[in-house]
Amino acid sequence: MRRLLPVVLLAACATAEPTTTTTAALGIVDPLSMPAKPTVALDDVPSAETCKDCHPNQFAEWTGSRHAQSMTDPVFQGLVGVRQGAFHGVQDKFCVQCHTIAGVRSQDVSPGFKFADLKPKSMEGVTCWSCHGVQQIARLHNAGLTMAKDGAMRGNLPQPQTTNAHGTAEAPFLKTPEFCGACHEVVELSGLPLERPYSEWLTSPAAAKGQTCADCHMPFYTGSAAEGAEPRVGLRSHRFVGLDPPGAREAPSAELRAVYAAQRDALLASAADLTIAPGTAQPGERLVVAVTVQNKIAGHSLPTGSTFIRQCWLEMRAVDANGKVLYETGTLDANGDLRDRWSALAPYADADLVSFSSGFIDPVGQPTLFPWLAAEHHRNQLRPGEQRTYSLFVPVPKDVAAPIQLTARLRLRTYPPFLLKVLGLDALLPDVILADLATDATAVNL
Repeated sequence: MRRLLPVVLLAACATAEPTTTTTAALGIVDPLSMPAKPTVALDDVPSAETCKDCHPNQFAEWTGSRHAQSMTDPVFQGLVGVRQGAFHGVQDKFCVQCHTIAGVRSQDVSPGFKFADLKPKSMEGVTCWSCHGVQQIARLHNAGLTMAKDGAMRGNLPQPQTTNAHGTAEAPFLKTPEFCGACHEVVELSGLPLERPYSEWLTSPAAAKGQTCADCHMPFYTGSAAEGAEPRVGLRSHRFVGLDPPGAREAPSAELRAVYAAQRDALLASAADLTIAPGTAQPGERLVVAVTVQNKIAGHSLPTGSTFIRQCWLEMRAVDANGKVLYETGTLDANGDLRDRWSALAPYADADLVSFSSGFIDPVGQPTLFPWLAAEHHRNQLRPGEQRTYSLFVPVPKDVAAPIQLTARLRLRTYPPFLLKVLGLDALLPDVILADLATDATAVNL
């Protein structure tokens, strides 16, 4: 089979197709998220820098978040460049319509744009105004938010206090999963769903219990909402804790970086479970090993988000008492890639690979990494709370040295190495977060 160019486009999913048109001068147009004429004046958008004087804690948290680096992350910029080249600028706004609402709706972002030429406010990404300047939720995908024109900043508190810095208003929708879904669900221009965290939440145990996205990713703490304000219970963290990609802006202090890392690790530590249950075998036979994995996340699938880039898989190894490897699946090639269809060194070499990520299929049934070429999106994610058991078969040589040591890991990482290499971002390889969500080990005596 001819190998496809290993490049991916970052995109995300929704429940309905966006209404778009295409013009030669403006590229793709969506009346809400990619308008033909400016619907926002960039001069009227407050910079996050203007918020930090009154809200220093929230600003400090935000600077270490994924939202703060949504436009500066080199991986995202590289992936946007792939789409720019494929469509000669016509679809340039698609990837950034959520990442910089201010930049797209002010038309600072235009067909053929370069990140280096965008104004600072556009490059701030998902900033304070992107959430607290929202008037209403217009749809549940593709930056489906209507921005307010009154200059007021909105929050969850009823009857918020007035301030000399800006107007205030109550917006109860800010604490709802629908608000998160308006950007974190994205649909390709073809109508193909790509990312689905909100759709996953709708049928989850978390939804049944009334738990929201913010309960995990913006946990409560006691503190001051503004400089000089009395401390109160119920403030939300603005670190937006999750699996952090390389290239993120760092928090302004070692203390905050340590807090973020601890919260991230705690979130991942509670995400999954894994157990090994071996059968019995004699030398010269096959040992059947049942490996059970469970998604313990109540609110969404494992993995979630850009599952066509993010990798989650099962690794298992069987080694005899002399150190001889009897069996392995889910191990990496010399480049650090899975031995799947995208490996440059061992393509399709891991026949038993269990991957919980997703992949695209083009109209003629061939795998592709480009969403715009895809006709189908095949998913193998673990649904919230779902448990699956896989049977793996370990060959036992007649001269095996017992006992056989079995080890298994459920692994998750932000990006595959081959993608970073294609984007010319080899320097980021050491920064890719590779987490072992769950492990188990046992010895089998024959």
